[in-house]
Amino acid sequence: MSQRYEIRLSGAGGQGLILAGKILAEAAAIYENKNATQSQSYGPEARGGASRSEVIISDGDIDFPKASALDLLLCLTQEACDKYVGDLKADGLLIIDSRFVKDIPEGTFRITRADISKIAEEKVGRSVVANMVALGVIVAATRIVLPDSAERAISGRVPRGTEELNVKAFRLGLQAVNGK
Repeated sequence: MSQRYEIRLSGAGGQGLILAGKILAEAAAIYENKNATQSQSYGPEARGGASRSEVIISDGDIDFPKASALDLLLCLTQEACDKYVGDLKADGLLIIDSRFVKDIPEGTFRITRADISKIAEEKVGRSVVANMVALGVIVAATRIVLPDSAERAISGRVPRGTEELNVKAFRLGLQAVNGK
């Protein structure tokens, strides 16, 4: 990768997207020696309001830390998809939680559908790890960072005692795309 890669993780407050963005940026910067920035925005509500996390990854300098032409957009809610899909490049990648995003706008972008929240609830037993499932889907679909780098960043960032649970959710996200 010799250019800037812009990612926006979007959904509702309480879904852990800011943590997922921080983990992705750390995986790139700390474990793969790339340049990365992470920023976030969320509504005044603690849970349920709009939330987004932006990550920019590049081998070169990052002069502007905000995403403006998204290479990847993750949407965990229909509201997020409706609000942000216009920021996705024509050849970008839209990743959606197929349970909650049903109305997909038309465009030339690529689409990856994954049962993100369903996997978290049914295979891990905890809906709170949907963010780690989503992170696994992103890594599998893009290879923007290596899975091992992401796992190391997960283990270093999530609350103590939850590392195994979060890594399991991440791996299930990888498998959702890779079909294993």
